[in-house]
Amino acid sequence: MSYKFSNKIANLRPSAIREILKAPATPETISFAAGNPAPESFPIEDMARISADIYKNQAVSALQYSVTDGYSPLREHIAERQKAKFNIGKSKSAGDAFDDTTIIVSGGQQGIELACKVFCNEGDAVICENPTFIGALNAFRSNGATPVGVTLEDDGMNIEEFENAIINTPNAKLIYVIPTFHNPTGITTSYEKRVKIYELAKKYGLMILEDNPYGELRFAGEDIPTIKSMDEDGIVIYCSTFSKILSAGMRVGFVIAPDEVASKMVVSKQTSDVHTNIFFQMLCYRYMTECDLEGHITDIQDIYRHKCNLMLGCLDKCMPKCVKFTRPEGGLFIWCTLPQGVDASAFVKLAADNNVRVVPGATFNCDTEAPSQSFRLNFSTPTDEQIIKGIEILGKFAQETLK
Repeated sequence: MSYKFSNKIANLRPSAIREILKAPATPETISFAAGNPAPESFPIEDMARISADIYKNQAVSALQYSVTDGYSPLREHIAERQKAKFNIGKSKSAGDAFDDTTIIVSGGQQGIELACKVFCNEGDAVICENPTFIGALNAFRSNGATPVGVTLEDDGMNIEEFENAIINTPNAKLIYVIPTFHNPTGITTSYEKRVKIYELAKKYGLMILEDNPYGELRFAGEDIPTIKSMDEDGIVIYCSTFSKILSAGMRVGFVIAPDEVASKMVVSKQTSDVHTNIFFQMLCYRYMTECDLEGHITDIQDIYRHKCNLMLGCLDKCMPKCVKFTRPEGGLFIWCTLPQGVDASAFVKLAADNNVRVVPGATFNCDTEAPSQSFRLNFSTPTDEQIIKGIEILGKFAQETLK
Protein backbone atom coordinates (compact mmCIF):
# COMPACT_ATOMS: atom_id res chain seq x y z
CA MET A 1 0.00 0.00 0.00
CA SER A 2 1.31 3.44 -0.95
CA TYR A 3 0.04 5.79 1.75
CA LYS A 4 -0.86 9.33 0.77
CA PHE A 5 -0.30 11.35 3.91
CA SER A 6 -1.65 14.86 4.34
CA ASN A 7 0.55 17.79 3.38
CA LYS A 8 0.67 18.80 7.05
CA ILE A 9 2.20 15.49 8.13
CA ALA A 10 4.10 14.15 5.12
CA ASN A 11 7.27 16.15 5.74
CA LEU A 12 7.06 16.25 9.53
CA ARG A 13 10.15 14.79 11.17
CA PRO A 14 10.17 12.97 14.50
CA SER A 15 11.72 14.74 17.47
CA ALA A 16 15.44 13.99 17.47
CA ILE A 17 15.32 14.04 21.26
CA ARG A 18 12.60 11.37 21.42
CA GLU A 19 14.57 9.28 18.89
CA ILE A 20 17.75 9.59 20.97
CA LEU A 21 15.85 8.49 24.08
CA LYS A 22 14.45 5.47 22.20
CA ALA A 23 17.93 4.29 21.20
CA PRO A 24 19.23 1.31 23.21
CA ALA A 25 21.25 2.33 26.26
CA THR A 26 23.88 0.40 28.18
CA PRO A 27 24.82 0.84 31.84
CA GLU A 28 27.77 2.89 30.56
CA THR A 29 25.57 5.32 28.61
CA ILE A 30 25.61 8.90 29.89
CA SER A 31 22.72 10.96 28.56
CA PHE A 32 22.79 14.74 28.48
CA ALA A 33 20.07 14.59 25.80
CA ALA A 34 16.83 14.55 27.77
CA GLY A 35 14.88 17.53 28.99
CA ASN A 36 13.55 15.60 31.96
CA PRO A 37 13.27 16.87 35.52
CA ALA A 38 15.65 15.40 38.07
CA PRO A 39 14.17 12.12 39.43
CA GLU A 40 14.89 13.29 42.98
CA SER A 41 12.64 16.34 42.41
CA PHE A 42 9.38 14.36 42.45
CA PRO A 43 7.38 14.71 45.72
CA ILE A 44 6.55 11.01 45.69
CA GLU A 45 5.44 10.53 49.30
CA ASP A 46 3.01 13.46 49.26
CA MET A 47 1.63 12.42 45.89
CA ALA A 48 1.14 8.83 47.04
CA ARG A 49 -0.74 9.99 50.13
CA ILE A 50 -2.97 12.40 48.20
CA SER A 51 -3.60 9.84 45.46
CA ALA A 52 -4.78 7.26 47.99
CA ASP A 53 -7.15 9.79 49.53
CA ILE A 54 -8.57 10.77 46.13
CA TYR A 55 -9.29 7.12 45.31
CA LYS A 56 -10.88 6.64 48.72
CA ASN A 57 -13.03 9.77 48.85
CA GLN A 58 -13.29 11.25 45.33
CA ALA A 59 -12.97 8.21 43.08
CA VAL A 60 -16.02 8.82 40.88
CA SER A 61 -15.01 12.42 40.14
CA ALA A 62 -11.43 11.33 39.43
CA LEU A 63 -12.45 8.56 37.04
CA GLN A 64 -15.37 10.24 35.22
CA TYR A 65 -15.42 12.56 32.23
CA SER A 66 -14.83 16.20 33.10
CA VAL A 67 -15.09 19.65 31.52
CA THR A 68 -12.70 20.76 28.79
CA ASP A 69 -11.70 24.03 30.48
CA GLY A 70 -10.24 22.13 33.42
CA TYR A 71 -10.97 21.30 37.06
CA SER A 72 -12.47 24.52 38.45
CA PRO A 73 -10.66 24.54 41.82
CA LEU A 74 -7.32 24.09 40.03
CA ARG A 75 -8.05 26.79 37.46
CA GLU A 76 -9.05 29.25 40.15
CA HIS A 77 -6.02 28.50 42.31
CA ILE A 78 -3.62 28.84 39.37
CA ALA A 79 -5.20 32.17 38.42
CA GLU A 80 -4.86 33.48 41.98
CA ARG A 81 -1.26 32.30 42.32
CA GLN A 82 -0.15 33.68 38.95
CA LYS A 83 -1.71 37.05 39.72
CA ALA A 84 -0.18 37.26 43.20
CA LYS A 85 3.27 35.95 42.30
CA PHE A 86 3.81 37.13 38.71
CA ASN A 87 1.17 39.84 38.12
CA ILE A 88 -0.33 37.74 35.33
CA GLY A 89 -4.03 37.91 34.53
CA LYS A 90 -6.48 40.71 33.75
CA SER A 91 -10.03 41.31 34.94
CA LYS A 92 -12.52 43.96 33.90
CA SER A 93 -13.82 43.97 37.45
CA ALA A 94 -10.38 45.28 38.47
CA GLY A 95 -10.57 48.04 35.89
CA ASP A 96 -8.59 46.27 33.16
CA ALA A 97 -9.53 46.55 29.50
CA PHE A 98 -10.22 42.82 29.06
CA ASP A 99 -10.65 39.56 30.95
CA ASP A 100 -8.05 36.80 31.01
CA THR A 101 -9.13 33.19 31.38
CA THR A 102 -7.12 30.27 32.72
CA ILE A 103 -7.61 26.86 31.10
CA ILE A 104 -5.95 23.51 31.78
CA VAL A 105 -4.11 21.75 28.95
CA SER A 106 -2.34 18.42 28.57
CA GLY A 107 1.13 19.78 29.20
CA GLY A 108 2.61 22.96 27.81
CA GLN A 109 3.00 21.25 24.44
CA GLN A 110 -0.76 21.21 23.93
CA GLY A 111 -1.01 24.89 24.80
CA ILE A 112 1.48 25.67 22.02
CA GLU A 113 -0.35 23.49 19.51
CA LEU A 114 -3.75 24.98 20.35
CA ALA A 115 -2.48 28.55 20.00
CA CYS A 116 -1.18 27.79 16.53
CA LYS A 117 -4.35 25.94 15.58
CA VAL A 118 -6.52 28.87 16.67
CA PHE A 119 -4.56 31.60 14.85
CA CYS A 120 -2.75 30.03 11.90
CA ASN A 121 -4.17 28.94 8.57
CA GLU A 122 -2.16 26.65 6.37
CA GLY A 123 0.55 28.75 4.72
CA ASP A 124 0.76 31.27 7.56
CA ALA A 125 3.98 31.88 9.50
CA VAL A 126 5.14 31.96 13.12
CA ILE A 127 8.09 34.17 14.01
CA CYS A 128 10.40 32.37 16.44
CA GLU A 129 13.72 32.66 18.16
CA ASN A 130 16.33 30.66 16.25
CA PRO A 131 17.12 28.10 17.59
CA THR A 132 13.98 27.14 19.48
CA PHE A 133 12.04 24.28 21.07
CA ILE A 134 11.61 21.36 18.65
CA GLY A 135 8.16 20.52 20.06
CA ALA A 136 6.91 23.97 19.13
CA LEU A 137 8.44 23.79 15.66
CA ASN A 138 6.68 20.49 15.00
CA ALA A 139 3.40 21.87 16.37
CA PHE A 140 3.60 24.78 13.94
CA ARG A 141 4.58 22.61 10.99
CA SER A 142 1.84 20.07 11.70
CA ASN A 143 -0.71 22.87 11.43
CA GLY A 144 0.69 24.02 8.10
CA ALA A 145 2.48 27.05 9.52
CA THR A 146 6.06 27.94 8.62
CA PRO A 147 8.51 28.88 11.40
CA VAL A 148 10.51 32.01 10.55
CA GLY A 149 13.66 32.23 12.66
CA VAL A 150 15.25 35.32 14.20
CA THR A 151 18.82 35.14 15.49
CA LEU A 152 18.99 34.63 19.24
CA GLU A 153 21.64 36.70 20.97
CA ASP A 154 22.95 36.47 24.54
CA ASP A 155 20.07 38.63 25.82
CA GLY A 156 17.28 37.58 23.46
CA MET A 157 16.32 38.02 19.83
CA ASN A 158 18.12 40.51 17.61
CA ILE A 159 15.46 43.23 17.67
CA GLU A 160 16.34 44.81 14.33
CA GLU A 161 16.18 41.41 12.64
CA PHE A 162 12.95 40.68 14.52
CA GLU A 163 11.22 43.77 13.18
CA ASN A 164 12.50 43.07 9.67
CA ALA A 165 11.12 39.53 9.91
CA ILE A 166 7.69 40.95 10.81
CA ILE A 167 7.79 43.45 7.95
CA ASN A 168 8.97 40.83 5.44
CA THR A 169 6.49 38.14 6.55
CA PRO A 170 3.03 39.57 5.87
CA ASN A 171 1.40 36.19 6.59
CA ALA A 172 2.86 35.99 10.13
CA LYS A 173 0.17 35.40 12.76
CA LEU A 174 2.10 34.54 15.91
CA ILE A 175 5.34 35.40 17.67
CA TYR A 176 6.64 32.46 19.70
CA VAL A 177 9.18 33.13 22.45
CA ILE A 178 10.70 31.33 25.44
CA PRO A 179 12.13 34.38 27.21
CA THR A 180 13.14 32.75 30.50
CA PHE A 181 15.80 29.98 30.54
CA HIS A 182 15.28 29.30 26.87
CA ASN A 183 15.19 25.80 25.40
CA PRO A 184 17.68 24.89 23.99
CA THR A 185 20.14 27.68 24.87
CA GLY A 186 19.39 28.45 28.52
CA ILE A 187 19.58 32.22 27.89
CA THR A 188 17.16 34.76 29.37
CA THR A 189 15.74 37.63 27.35
CA SER A 190 16.47 41.01 28.95
CA TYR A 191 13.71 43.23 30.28
CA GLU A 192 14.47 45.83 27.60
CA LYS A 193 14.05 43.31 24.80
CA ARG A 194 10.85 41.93 26.33
CA VAL A 195 9.39 45.42 26.27
CA LYS A 196 10.49 45.87 22.65
CA ILE A 197 9.03 42.51 21.59
CA TYR A 198 5.70 43.53 23.12
CA GLU A 199 5.78 46.98 21.54
CA LEU A 200 6.53 45.61 18.06
CA ALA A 201 3.85 42.93 18.35
CA LYS A 202 1.35 45.65 19.23
CA LYS A 203 2.60 47.93 16.45
CA TYR A 204 2.19 45.26 13.76
CA GLY A 205 -0.92 43.56 15.15
CA LEU A 206 0.52 40.16 16.03
CA MET A 207 -0.23 37.80 18.91
CA ILE A 208 2.60 36.71 21.23
CA LEU A 209 2.77 33.14 22.50
CA GLU A 210 4.95 33.29 25.62
CA ASP A 211 6.12 29.82 26.62
CA ASN A 212 7.36 29.70 30.20
CA PRO A 213 7.89 26.10 31.39
CA TYR A 214 11.11 26.90 33.28
CA GLY A 215 10.35 30.27 34.86
CA GLU A 216 10.11 28.95 38.43
CA LEU A 217 13.49 27.22 38.18
CA ARG A 218 15.63 30.32 38.74
CA PHE A 219 18.65 29.50 40.92
CA ALA A 220 20.74 32.64 40.27
CA GLY A 221 20.18 36.28 39.36
CA GLU A 222 17.02 38.35 39.61
CA ASP A 223 13.53 37.66 38.27
CA ILE A 224 12.49 39.56 35.14
CA PRO A 225 8.80 40.34 34.53
CA THR A 226 7.07 38.12 32.02
CA ILE A 227 5.84 39.61 28.76
CA LYS A 228 2.32 38.59 29.79
CA SER A 229 2.57 40.84 32.86
CA MET A 230 3.01 43.77 30.43
CA ASP A 231 -0.10 42.90 28.42
CA GLU A 232 -2.53 45.82 28.33
CA ASP A 233 -3.93 45.03 24.90
CA GLY A 234 -4.96 41.36 24.98
CA ILE A 235 -2.18 40.22 22.64
CA VAL A 236 -0.27 37.72 24.84
CA ILE A 237 -1.05 34.04 25.34
CA TYR A 238 0.85 32.71 28.34
CA CYS A 239 1.64 29.01 28.47
CA SER A 240 3.18 27.14 31.41
CA THR A 241 3.20 23.71 33.02
CA PHE A 242 3.62 21.66 36.19
CA SER A 243 5.99 19.29 34.36
CA LYS A 244 9.12 20.89 35.79
CA ILE A 245 7.90 21.56 39.34
CA LEU A 246 5.72 18.51 40.11
CA SER A 247 5.78 15.76 37.49
CA ALA A 248 6.36 15.67 33.75
CA GLY A 249 4.33 12.46 33.43
CA MET A 250 1.15 14.08 34.79
CA ARG A 251 0.84 16.16 31.60
CA VAL A 252 -0.86 19.06 33.35
CA GLY A 253 -0.21 22.51 31.99
CA PHE A 254 -2.14 25.75 31.76
CA VAL A 255 -2.79 28.67 29.46
CA ILE A 256 -3.73 32.21 30.51
CA ALA A 257 -5.17 34.16 27.60
CA PRO A 258 -7.78 36.79 26.77
CA ASP A 259 -11.23 35.31 27.28
CA GLU A 260 -12.16 35.22 23.60
CA VAL A 261 -8.88 33.49 22.70
CA ALA A 262 -9.17 30.99 25.55
CA SER A 263 -12.71 30.11 24.45
CA LYS A 264 -11.51 29.22 20.96
CA MET A 265 -8.67 27.14 22.43
CA VAL A 266 -11.19 25.21 24.53
CA VAL A 267 -13.31 24.42 21.46
CA SER A 268 -10.18 23.31 19.62
CA LYS A 269 -9.11 21.12 22.56
CA GLN A 270 -12.47 19.35 22.46
CA THR A 271 -11.53 17.92 19.06
CA SER A 272 -8.35 16.30 20.38
CA ASP A 273 -8.57 14.98 23.94
CA VAL A 274 -11.90 16.25 25.36
CA HIS A 275 -10.19 17.17 28.63
CA THR A 276 -6.86 16.84 30.44
CA ASN A 277 -6.52 13.87 32.82
CA ILE A 278 -8.87 14.80 35.66
CA PHE A 279 -7.22 12.59 38.30
CA PHE A 280 -3.93 14.41 37.88
CA GLN A 281 -5.67 17.78 37.86
CA MET A 282 -7.20 16.91 41.23
CA LEU A 283 -3.85 15.64 42.50
CA CYS A 284 -2.14 18.83 41.35
CA TYR A 285 -4.73 21.01 43.08
CA ARG A 286 -4.53 19.04 46.33
CA TYR A 287 -0.73 19.24 46.33
CA MET A 288 -0.78 23.00 45.72
CA THR A 289 -3.24 23.65 48.54
CA GLU A 290 -2.18 21.04 51.11
CA CYS A 291 1.60 20.87 50.73
CA ASP A 292 4.45 23.37 50.71
CA LEU A 293 4.71 24.05 46.98
CA GLU A 294 7.01 27.06 47.41
CA GLY A 295 9.36 25.08 49.65
CA HIS A 296 9.34 22.24 47.15
CA ILE A 297 10.28 24.64 44.33
CA THR A 298 13.12 26.00 46.48
CA ASP A 299 14.42 22.44 46.90
CA ILE A 300 14.35 21.94 43.12
CA GLN A 301 16.22 25.20 42.60
CA ASP A 302 18.90 23.98 45.01
CA ILE A 303 19.24 20.71 43.10
CA TYR A 304 19.63 22.48 39.76
CA ARG A 305 21.98 25.14 41.10
CA HIS A 306 24.34 22.40 42.21
CA LYS A 307 24.05 20.38 39.00
CA CYS A 308 24.44 23.39 36.71
CA ASN A 309 27.45 24.72 38.61
CA LEU A 310 29.03 21.26 38.53
CA MET A 311 28.56 20.96 34.77
CA LEU A 312 29.83 24.50 34.13
CA GLY A 313 32.89 23.83 36.29
CA CYS A 314 33.62 20.66 34.33
CA LEU A 315 33.18 22.50 31.02
CA ASP A 316 35.56 25.24 32.19
CA LYS A 317 38.11 22.60 33.10
CA CYS A 318 37.75 20.19 30.17
CA MET A 319 36.73 22.15 27.08
CA PRO A 320 39.20 24.04 24.88
CA LYS A 321 38.80 27.81 25.03
CA CYS A 322 37.45 27.91 21.49
CA VAL A 323 34.28 26.09 22.61
CA LYS A 324 31.75 28.59 23.94
CA PHE A 325 28.85 27.75 26.25
CA THR A 326 26.03 29.61 27.93
CA ARG A 327 25.85 30.15 31.70
CA PRO A 328 22.16 29.88 32.56
CA GLU A 329 20.63 31.33 35.71
CA GLY A 330 17.92 28.67 35.77
CA GLY A 331 16.17 26.01 33.74
CA LEU A 332 17.65 22.74 32.52
CA PHE A 333 20.03 23.43 29.63
CA ILE A 334 23.49 24.59 28.58
CA TRP A 335 24.21 25.40 24.91
CA CYS A 336 27.69 24.63 23.58
CA THR A 337 29.00 26.12 20.37
CA LEU A 338 32.01 24.86 18.45
CA PRO A 339 34.28 27.22 16.43
CA GLN A 340 33.06 28.79 13.20
CA GLY A 341 32.89 26.31 10.34
CA VAL A 342 32.74 23.18 12.52
CA ASP A 343 29.51 21.19 12.05
CA ALA A 344 28.43 19.76 15.37
CA SER A 345 26.80 16.68 13.81
CA ALA A 346 30.07 14.73 13.48
CA PHE A 347 31.05 15.67 17.03
CA VAL A 348 27.66 14.55 18.35
CA LYS A 349 27.98 11.22 16.53
CA LEU A 350 31.48 10.68 17.93
CA ALA A 351 30.16 11.31 21.42
CA ALA A 352 27.26 8.89 20.91
CA ASP A 353 29.63 6.20 19.65
CA ASN A 354 31.41 6.56 22.98
CA ASN A 355 28.26 6.37 25.11
CA VAL A 356 27.69 10.11 25.70
CA ARG A 357 24.47 11.46 24.22
CA VAL A 358 23.82 15.12 23.46
CA VAL A 359 21.35 16.79 21.11
CA PRO A 360 22.68 18.29 17.86
CA GLY A 361 21.89 21.97 17.47
CA ALA A 362 20.42 21.58 13.98
CA THR A 363 17.44 19.84 15.64
CA PHE A 364 16.30 23.22 16.97
CA ASN A 365 16.70 25.26 13.78
CA CYS A 366 13.67 26.84 12.15
CA ASP A 367 15.22 25.96 8.79
CA THR A 368 15.46 22.16 8.76
CA GLU A 369 18.28 22.24 6.20
CA ALA A 370 20.51 24.68 8.08
CA PRO A 371 23.67 23.29 9.73
CA SER A 372 24.63 24.09 13.30
CA GLN A 373 27.88 24.50 15.20
CA SER A 374 26.13 23.85 18.50
CA PHE A 375 24.74 21.11 20.71
CA ARG A 376 22.53 21.05 23.80
CA LEU A 377 23.45 19.64 27.21
CA ASN A 378 20.95 18.82 29.97
CA PHE A 379 22.18 18.91 33.57
CA SER A 380 18.99 18.03 35.47
CA THR A 381 18.78 14.31 34.74
CA PRO A 382 22.33 12.87 35.04
CA THR A 383 23.99 12.12 38.38
CA ASP A 384 26.99 14.10 39.61
CA GLU A 385 29.26 11.22 38.64
CA GLN A 386 27.79 11.10 35.14
CA ILE A 387 28.21 14.85 34.70
CA ILE A 388 31.89 14.68 35.66
CA LYS A 389 32.67 11.63 33.53
CA GLY A 390 30.54 12.68 30.55
CA ILE A 391 32.04 16.17 30.29
CA GLU A 392 35.52 14.70 30.60
CA ILE A 393 34.77 12.48 27.59
CA LEU A 394 33.31 15.38 25.58
CA GLY A 395 36.28 17.57 26.49
CA LYS A 396 38.71 14.90 25.37
CA PHE A 397 37.02 14.61 21.98
CA ALA A 398 36.85 18.38 21.62
CA GLN A 399 40.56 18.73 22.35
CA GLU A 400 41.34 16.08 19.71
CA THR A 401 38.84 17.28 17.11
CA LEU A 402 39.71 20.97 17.33
CA LYS A 403 43.51 20.73 17.29
